[in-house]
Formats: sequence, C-alpha cells, structure tokens
Amino acid sequence: MSNGMRVDLSALDEVIRKLWTLLDDMDKAGQTSRYNTEITMAAFGGNCTFLEAGELFSAHKDAKSDLEGAIKGLHDLIDKFGKSTSKVKDKYTEQEYANKHQMGGDSGGSNGKWD
Repeated sequence: MSNGMRVDLSALDEVIRKLWTLLDDMDKAGQTSRYNTEITMAAFGGNCTFLEAGELFSAHKDAKSDLEGAIKGLHDLIDKFGKSTSKVKDKYTEQEYANKHQMGGDSGGSNGKWD
C-alpha cells in the first residue's frame, strides 16, 4: 500500500476459511436444535400422568424456540462478518494488484525508444 503498510492476505484468507467452517458448524447446530431436540407430549407423561406435564411440555417448546433463535442470530452474525471480511480482502487484493502494475512498468509507459 502507498502508506508503507502491508496486509497479510493469507491471514485474511485464513480468517475467512475459519468463519466459513464455523458457519457450517452453526448450520449443523441449527439442524440439531430444530430436529433432534423435539420431545413429544407423551414423553412428559401427558395430562393423565401428572398435572405439570403440560407446563413442562410448554417450557420445553419455549426453550427450544429460544435456542433456535440464538443459533440463527449467531449464524447471521458469522455470515455477515465472513462476507465483510471477504469484501475487505478482495479490496486489498485489488489494491495490491493495482500497486504492482503501477510500479512494475506495466502501465503502458515508454519503452526507451523515441518515435
């Protein structure tokens, strides 16, 4: 960069890769919370066995919903951060490419001959 600072593009690539891996893990957690935590009313004994069964079932549904919401929120945040990091990396890559061509003589300048 023109101010003498350098950006480690490979480090940004690593951050992006880790974010996408984390996003994949969050997808799996979301699937698990959605489909592998379902408990039927019968598992709580139904209304016939004890009076609190309905309240327990309802509390479970609320907790399940809260967990799914939290996972979705984290997923969205990680996705947003990953996309932003990727855009930043792309901008640095473009700038580095432009700088190399400006300084490398690939700018269409003179070839040393008089026309």
